[in-house]
Amino acid sequence: MSKKDVDDYLQEGIYGAKEINPDEKRKYLGTYRERVLLALTQAQVRGAKGLKELETAIDQNNDVQLLLNGDMSFRFFKPYRDLSRKKKINYTSIANKTATSDYGLVLTSKHAVDKEDIFLKEAAASPPKDKSEKKTWWKKIFGL
Repeated sequence: MSKKDVDDYLQEGIYGAKEINPDEKRKYLGTYRERVLLALTQAQVRGAKGLKELETAIDQNNDVQLLLNGDMSFRFFKPYRDLSRKKKINYTSIANKTATSDYGLVLTSKHAVDKEDIFLKEAAASPPKDKSEKKTWWKKIFGL
């Protein structure tokens, strides 16, 4: 490694210490992807989905922390906060005014776990109705 020169010290003083993967940290609410055990989107959090999967992940891993997106309304997090109190784990609200994240909640470990599948599997949607079964509005009105 090379020694730091005056320019390096000036840059660090003006802009702060250099970070590794800052975009990744902003995306996952301040943690690295390799530490994430479960990530729920904002829509999933609003629908209170993933509670069973979250509880399972907490039970299977120790030394975990729950990161909540501070840009969302705090009322959506009530079931998740209740679960974290029940399991005696810490939760933190992360508000980053300079960046937005698609994730509403991230369960993270203090060390790297490098779990491949961190997203909630959505239930399969009901199969679309056959077009012959579906009547248009004018057929409904005229009873055809």
